[in-house]
Amino acid sequence: MRVRTRVMSAVTATGALLALSGCGAADMTKQASPYANAAGAKTVTLSVQSWVGAQADVAVAEYLLKNELGYRVDKVQIDEVPAWDALSQGRVDAIMEDWGHPDQEQRYVKDKKTIVPGGDVGVTGHIGWYVPTYFAEKHPDVTNWKNLNKYADRFRTSESGDKGQLMDGSPSYVTNDKALVANLDLDFEVVFAGSEAAQITQIEQFAKQKKPFLTYWYKPQWLFEKVPMTEVRLPAYKEGCDADPAKIKCAYPHTPLQKYFNADFAKNGGKAAEFLRNFRWSEADQNEVSLLIADKKMSPDDAAKKWIDSNESKWRSWLPK
Repeated sequence: MRVRTRVMSAVTATGALLALSGCGAADMTKQASPYANAAGAKTVTLSVQSWVGAQADVAVAEYLLKNELGYRVDKVQIDEVPAWDALSQGRVDAIMEDWGHPDQEQRYVKDKKTIVPGGDVGVTGHIGWYVPTYFAEKHPDVTNWKNLNKYADRFRTSESGDKGQLMDGSPSYVTNDKALVANLDLDFEVVFAGSEAAQITQIEQFAKQKKPFLTYWYKPQWLFEKVPMTEVRLPAYKEGCDADPAKIKCAYPHTPLQKYFNADFAKNGGKAAEFLRNFRWSEADQNEVSLLIADKKMSPDDAAKKWIDSNESKWRSWLPK
């Protein structure tokens, strides 16, 4: 399960999609769009997760909703768990990329029935620990977690002291890493870069200098195209092995990413709901748009248009008949 608590702020339909910042912010869920679930309004409000893959999903969906179906699109960037509360309350209409929140699924989908599944995004997500491929090729045994302590001194930084550094993103992310380090008796310290953007910058700096590093990272992610990384094999994931966060000793699972809709929107959202239900693309498609946004510094709208102009055969099938 990927549970990464993120920053949130409101973004209007005419504003640019916010880039991930290097610091957290207070939860502003209640300041979500007043247009969400508004009776008779041809408006859709989308929750925007702050990692770039989710931004790519929303950018393409927004462009097509506006230019092919004539909807106004309002966006709200919001932490993952509060996004479920907002979705249940009708403050947002859809979450376009969820990495698995079983507690929220039980509460809102199964018990309250205020949220309904919106189908697969078409992408499978996976979190893991990675080393740069240039280091793994010289030291192939580093890709087995049992050998990490052997290389701990190679991964030391000024932030990790006398231990190796395991680099994470924002301290607001909820991950298994501190528990894994403790439970696997690893001579490492989890050090937070501050955000996804700061983590990318640090990885790129290490790579430029050909320095070894160990980092929490995830797929799909465009950065693999620029900095090839090799996953470290943690103890195999088995169903239920992550049930007790304090006792985790296993790898992260592979998670088919999902969409979720407010139940009223799913029932009464017309062509917008049908379109979002049909939205499904590949990891390669998502990475293409993500790369344009994060690396080429294109606006999300321009990145979406570039992909849309070249892939009509794919998105045309998402439109309501």
